[in-house]
Amino acid sequence: MINKMKAAVLFETGKPLEIIENIEIPSLLEGQVRVRILYSGLCHSQLMEVSGGRGEDKYLPHLLGHEGVGIVEEIGPKVTKVNVGDKVVIGWIKGEGLDAPGGKYPHKDYVINSGSATTLAEQSIIAENRVVKLPEGFPDKLAVLLGCALPTGLGLVFNELKPEPNKTIAIFGLGGIGMSALLAAKLNTPAMLIAVDVTEDKLKLAKELGATHTINACNEDPVLKIYELTQNIGVDYSLEAAGTTKTIEQAFESVRDGGGQCVFASHPSNELKISLEPHAFHRGKSIKGSWGGSSQPDKDIPKFVKKFQQGQLNLTKFLSKSYKLNEINIAMQDLHSRQIIRALIEIQN
Repeated sequence: MINKMKAAVLFETGKPLEIIENIEIPSLLEGQVRVRILYSGLCHSQLMEVSGGRGEDKYLPHLLGHEGVGIVEEIGPKVTKVNVGDKVVIGWIKGEGLDAPGGKYPHKDYVINSGSATTLAEQSIIAENRVVKLPEGFPDKLAVLLGCALPTGLGLVFNELKPEPNKTIAIFGLGGIGMSALLAAKLNTPAMLIAVDVTEDKLKLAKELGATHTINACNEDPVLKIYELTQNIGVDYSLEAAGTTKTIEQAFESVRDGGGQCVFASHPSNELKISLEPHAFHRGKSIKGSWGGSSQPDKDIPKFVKKFQQGQLNLTKFLSKSYKLNEINIAMQDLHSRQIIRALIEIQN
């Protein structure tokens, strides 16, 4: 039995991750599953953790990563959802099964903590309710997106907004979540689908995927442009996944009076606040935050896979670049500088 592993570990916020080898893998507790990680995704949540943007980190040192795909190597007591040898999607959104804690990994004179789903390691101890069997016929590399980006982005549209056909929709931020939301919104045949970002490559891709209009927020005010495009009315719906208070405010300002809805999925640093015009609520605008697109992984992942297999979801360009686990800090920097949509971390050599 494998009892040692390599992992990327956060020891201090504001500092690069450290690659630690020969970490001891403890015995499984009730409700835990040990997974050999094949691929991990990387998103702005990890940037927030590393930078300390979520406030004081009481669990240092700890593992990171909350979306991935791997193979079940061992199951703990009372686990019935998966079996050894199953290929599974790992995600942070709770699904069916036991809600177990993450592993605690002894190493030298300290213990490395982990949450109930971590993926930036060769092996990971994961809660039963954070794994879902990967349906057959879905590519392993793309499967990492099923752990976070797709459930959140598609869920924003399918589960929360549920827009009627021929409505106007604006999407702020074209990372994995924003691009996923764009694909879902396109399926609802909108009258206008506006993509907003600060990167020309992402805007170009958004156009290829179905955006009717694109706005580079570095070159023009997206709120003013959206009102211009909608004949000074505003859009029916806006989705925000750019990760700043400014973009949340802009997304809200962009929706129309008398029923315009804004949903934001990003989470800027804890100390920041959003500022909204109070009277806009009296005029009928609304805003709410999203928790994982209200997705239920065990029910929604098979639905999303079916849409992909039917050719409704073009995901092939979502994973911009692959990195080895030893290159994790390069991947983090590339994501921070917005050079990529979603990084793919190849865990196994």
